[in-house]
Amino acid sequence: MSQTHLPLREKLAYGCGDFASCLYWRTFMVYLPFFYTEVFGITAAALGTMLLVSRIWDGVNDPVIGMLADRTETRWGKFRPYIIYGCVPFAVFGVLTFTTPDLGMTGKLIWAYIAYNGLMMLYTTVNIPYTAMLGVMTTSAAERTQLSSVKFVFAFSAGVVVSATLLPLVDMFGGVDNPQRGWQLAFVVYGLAAIGLFLVTGFGTRERIKPAPSADTSVKRDLRFLFANNAWLLLTATTLTWILFVGLRSSVSAHYFKYYIYNGSPDTPLPFLGFNFTLTGLLSAFNTVGQASSVAGVLMTGFLASRFAKRSLFFTLFIISILCYVSYYFLSPGELGAIFAIEVLGNITGAPLPVLLWAMYADTADYGEWKTGRRTTALVFSASTMSQKIGWALSAFFALHLMSFAGFEANVIPTEKVKDSIVSLMSIFPAALGVVALVIFYFYPLTDKRVAEINEELAARRAAAGVPSEG
Repeated sequence: MSQTHLPLREKLAYGCGDFASCLYWRTFMVYLPFFYTEVFGITAAALGTMLLVSRIWDGVNDPVIGMLADRTETRWGKFRPYIIYGCVPFAVFGVLTFTTPDLGMTGKLIWAYIAYNGLMMLYTTVNIPYTAMLGVMTTSAAERTQLSSVKFVFAFSAGVVVSATLLPLVDMFGGVDNPQRGWQLAFVVYGLAAIGLFLVTGFGTRERIKPAPSADTSVKRDLRFLFANNAWLLLTATTLTWILFVGLRSSVSAHYFKYYIYNGSPDTPLPFLGFNFTLTGLLSAFNTVGQASSVAGVLMTGFLASRFAKRSLFFTLFIISILCYVSYYFLSPGELGAIFAIEVLGNITGAPLPVLLWAMYADTADYGEWKTGRRTTALVFSASTMSQKIGWALSAFFALHLMSFAGFEANVIPTEKVKDSIVSLMSIFPAALGVVALVIFYFYPLTDKRVAEINEELAARRAAAGVPSEG
């Protein structure tokens, strides 16, 4: 079977797309709740409800874009046109989302709903086809794992950039007196960078896999086939609970530093490694170190995946990551060295998990085509992305409402009950969800050997239909 060895330049061009996406996604994960409660000026409870509604609505759009992309035929392929033509409006809505209007609470909420929903719908329009390209650039399992590794090296590198530059950019553009302007102009800079990177991806990659033609391409049939794909169902359920595992902690990490480490006094310097850090400096350092460790973890993935089966490797790394999360429950605010060390270990072992998951999603697309005769690559990835967004919605909703229930108020010295709730959301609550994810993943059926057998049979079917396995 012909299996294309992708040139390095094409792998790097593909990675640029995730760098652009994660300038936003990393902000959503870590800083969005902080921005809306501390700068934009809405309550934690109102924000939790808005994120739940918005992200579920956005998640529902994922399969729609996926099915539309699967049916698109252009000289640029099925997926790349969405990246090329969608990146500019996406960047514009990024600026609008981080613009604070001079309105009352109701007006601000309306603005937030419209701008954030518009941004996320455009994110879906660009990112679903981008992610689906992983399944059509090559049939080689090894190349897919490498491509997924490059994708996440770029993703976590973008996380490093966001962690190191976003808050300093906000301070530079807005100063102490006008953080609203700082956030707005920071996303003008991020938007211009994202447009350039998306265009590199759009013009620097190729879609090669051409499935055998199918006479019946009805939406109903595609959805029926998708839900008959038991490997995809188990992997999606694993992803949903893994996102809850990551999302609970990410939703409160900035609040953890401001209200637990700094006890609500972010301008009071704390000594660490011979320096005195205010909140902006220490939080930026913490997130930068974490994302740099994630890059190191992703770079290890190719080496580890060539020596261990994806399934067993996923189990082992996930267990270590869970134990790192639990450790935060036992750390006091003054133990900054231990907090940073555990963040390094947790990110090194946790970063390969999405790399392995996304490589396995490409495998489930192959399995679905082998089982049904119909390939729906974008639908497989988009429905999976939907589970991520629902996971992020639920994690933010529960985290923010639990903080609100405990009595959290922005910019107020926290009570012990508030601090306890934040620490639990950083540690034992996500760890419990990680255990659930591992139990679900235990039943995932596709081994590397089985995937190779499926691809051999698919290649024979395509050849018999007069369609090259890779074009």
